[in-house]
Amino acid sequence: MVKNGQRDGIRSLRYAADGGVEVITFLQLRAMPAGSAPPPVQRADFHVLAIVGSGQGTVTVDFVHHRLEPGTIVWIRPGNVHRWDDIARVDGTLVLFRPEAVPHGSPGAEPFGPVSWRQPGRPALVRLAADHLRREYDASRTRPMPGSTAILRALLEVLLLRAGDCAPPPPAGREAFTAYAAAVEAHFAESREVAWYARRLGYSPRTLSRATRDAAGRSAKRFLDDRVVLEAKRLLAHTGVTVAECARRTGFDDPANFSKFFRTRTGLAPGAFASRARTPATDAPPAAERSATGSA
Repeated sequence: MVKNGQRDGIRSLRYAADGGVEVITFLQLRAMPAGSAPPPVQRADFHVLAIVGSGQGTVTVDFVHHRLEPGTIVWIRPGNVHRWDDIARVDGTLVLFRPEAVPHGSPGAEPFGPVSWRQPGRPALVRLAADHLRREYDASRTRPMPGSTAILRALLEVLLLRAGDCAPPPPAGREAFTAYAAAVEAHFAESREVAWYARRLGYSPRTLSRATRDAAGRSAKRFLDDRVVLEAKRLLAHTGVTVAECARRTGFDDPANFSKFFRTRTGLAPGAFASRARTPATDAPPAAERSATGSA
C-alpha cells in the first residue's frame, strides 16, 4: 500500500501501489500501524476518502477533531497531518488515491475544501458507488485484467462525484481565493504580507481579502496568519524542535517576535503549547476544538 518514513515525529506515508487507487476497510486499517494504540500522527502524499457505514469514532486532522458516525464522509488531502483517534467500532470504506487520479474539477477535491460532512439526501448512492469500487478493486487484485486501472479510475470518478455532490457548495468567484490559498501554501514562510501575494498574483489586496472572506469566512491576513500558526503547531506538537528552530522554519528571524506572534493568535506561549500538545489527553477534546460533522 504505502511506504513509511519518519520525519520530525510524524510518520510520512508515500503511495507505492500500482494503479493509483486502493480500497480498504476500517477493519483492515485497524490492523495497520495507523490503527494502533496510541495512534500515530501521520502525513500522506495521497488522498484518503473515508465513507463511514456504521459505528462511531473520531479522527483528528490538523488539530481539528471530526466525529465519525454513519453517513460521515471524511476527505484527508495530501499533506494533512492526521491521526485516527478512535476507530475500534467504526466500519466502512476507505479509498486511497494519488493526486493525479483526481479528475479535474471534481467537486470537493480542492486542496482547501471541507474535511468532513454528512451525506444528506441520497446516501445510498454514495455507499453503492463505494461498494462498486471496492468490488472491482478486489477483483483486480484476484484476477488482474488489462483494463482494471481504467475501470478503477472511472469508478473513483463516480464516487468522487457522488461524495462531492453531498459536500457544502463552494462560494461563487472562488478563483482568486484558490490562487491565493495555493500561493500561501507555497510561500507562507517567505512572506506574511497580503500585499506581497497580491503583487505576485495580479490581484489587489482588497480583492484577495473579499475573496478570502467569502470563501473562508476570514480576512486574507487572518487566513495567512492561521496557516503560519498551523505549521508552528505541527512542529511544536509533533517534533522535538526548539522554539527558535520553529521560528526559523516559519519565517521569523527573531524567536521573540515569533513567540509574540504565536501567543497573540493562540493565547499560549509556544513552549506551553508544545507541553500541552505532547501530554496524552484522557478526556474528550474541548467543544471549541471539535468539528461538527456536516460543517466545512
